[in-house]
Amino acid sequence: MSARLRQGLVLGAALILAATAAMAQNYPTRPVRFVVPYAPGGSTDTLARTMGTKLSDLLGQQVVVDNRPGANGDIGMSIVAKAPPDGYSIVLGYIANLAIGPSLYDKMPYDPVKDFTSITQVAGASNIFVIHPSLPAKNFKEFIAYAKANPKKVTFASAGVASVGHLTGELLNDMAGIDMLHVPYKGSGQAISDLVGGHVKVMISGMASTLPHVRSGKLIGIVTTGAKRTPATPDIPTIGETYPGFESSSWFGVLGPAGMPKPVVMRLNADIHKSLQDPAVAKRLANVGFEITYGTPEQFAAYIQSEIKKWAKVVKASGAKPE
Repeated sequence: MSARLRQGLVLGAALILAATAAMAQNYPTRPVRFVVPYAPGGSTDTLARTMGTKLSDLLGQQVVVDNRPGANGDIGMSIVAKAPPDGYSIVLGYIANLAIGPSLYDKMPYDPVKDFTSITQVAGASNIFVIHPSLPAKNFKEFIAYAKANPKKVTFASAGVASVGHLTGELLNDMAGIDMLHVPYKGSGQAISDLVGGHVKVMISGMASTLPHVRSGKLIGIVTTGAKRTPATPDIPTIGETYPGFESSSWFGVLGPAGMPKPVVMRLNADIHKSLQDPAVAKRLANVGFEITYGTPEQFAAYIQSEIKKWAKVVKASGAKPE
C-alpha cells in the first residue's frame, strides 16, 4: 500500500469519525419514530405511549409512536431492523419477538441479536389470568375444578400462537392436568374484546390491557403469573402459590437498527432511564402492573441471548407450531 493511499484511508476514517461524533452531539434534530409492533390498546402500546411523552421532553424532539402490527409483531420489528442506524427509528421490543420467535420459526425476517442495537430493557410485567363472569368459578381453585370436569370446553384466548399467553396457558394445562382449548387471535386487542363479550372464556394477558376490565367487573382476575404478587393486584394470588415453581413473566426493551453510533445509544439509554424515573410515569406504569427494569445496553443484549436459550426449551416442550 502506497503512503498516499494509506494517508487517504486514514483521512477518510477520521472524517467519518468526526461526522459521526458531530451527529451524535447534535442528536436529535428531528422527531424520533418509536415503533410499536402491535395494535393500539395492548400492553406494549400503553408502555410506549406512557414513557414516550416524557421522553419527548427530555430529547427536545417529539417521539412519535408508530403502531405497525402484523405477523405477530414481525412487521414492526423488520421496519426498524432495516431503517438507517441514526437513532431516528427505534422499537419497543417484546419477549415474543426477541426471545420466543427464534425457536418457533425456522426463518425470521430479522435476527433479534445481529440486526438490532440493544439500547435498554425498560420493564417487566406479570401477566394476569382473567375469566369471563359467566363461568361457574370465582377463584383459581374453582376454575381448575371446573376445567378438569370439562376438558376442551374452556376456550382460552391468546394474542397468537406461541405468544407468552399461549405458552403460559399450555404450561398451566400440563401442570394442572387440564385441557383448555386454545383460540389464537392476531393481537391482544380483539382477543380481549371477545373475552369481555363472552365469546371466549379465559385469557392470560398483560395487566395494562385487562386490569380496567377487572376493576369494572367485566372480567374476573383469579391469579397472576409472576414469581410474587404485584403491587397493582396485591389481593390476587400467583399461580405459584398453588403450583410451586410456576412462573412466567413478560419483558420489554428498546432497540434500534444494528450499527447505531455509541453516543446516540447512550443518549437514548440515559433519557429513557430518566423518563422511567419520572414520578408520574412510574406511578402510571405501576398501576397497570409494570415493574420498571433498566440497565446498560450490554446488559440488555446479554439478557436477550439468555432468554432465547430459556424459551427454546419452553417452545419445544409445548409443541407450539407457527400458524
